[in-house]
Amino acid sequence: MPDWLLTHNGWLWAILGLVLIGGEILAPGVFLIWLGLAALVTGAVVGIFGLGWQAASIVFAILAIASVAAGRLLTRRRDEEPDAATGLNDRGRQLIGKVFRLEATMTGGEGRVRVGDSSWRIIGPELLAGTEVKVVRVEGSTLVIEKA
Repeated sequence: MPDWLLTHNGWLWAILGLVLIGGEILAPGVFLIWLGLAALVTGAVVGIFGLGWQAASIVFAILAIASVAAGRLLTRRRDEEPDAATGLNDRGRQLIGKVFRLEATMTGGEGRVRVGDSSWRIIGPELLAGTEVKVVRVEGSTLVIEKA
């Protein structure tokens, strides 16, 4: 290995860290920043202790795993499951609290309600056609309703 590489190993890690952090600006996704921080810290450790490239690579690998895990903990919402707030890909959950008008009388506690261009199965108290109903929860693909 060339002598200049051995004597400037810490600076190379620092430059790599800055490049990775700069890459976060070009490809935002809150991932490269953690690897960049790990590379910066690796550069400092190499500069202080004069580690070789093998030990520096191991230090970087450990710091990269730790920083990505810490970043994930810091950016995760503590009070919600993924997609819980948006209801993304769960159309039934998006309908909770909405009010609709029954087009037909419910019989046996079951019926159907039109939501946009689709029809949903509903369960709840027996109600007459034209009654406004509110969705209170979802059970599978069935809406549970009550009189609005």
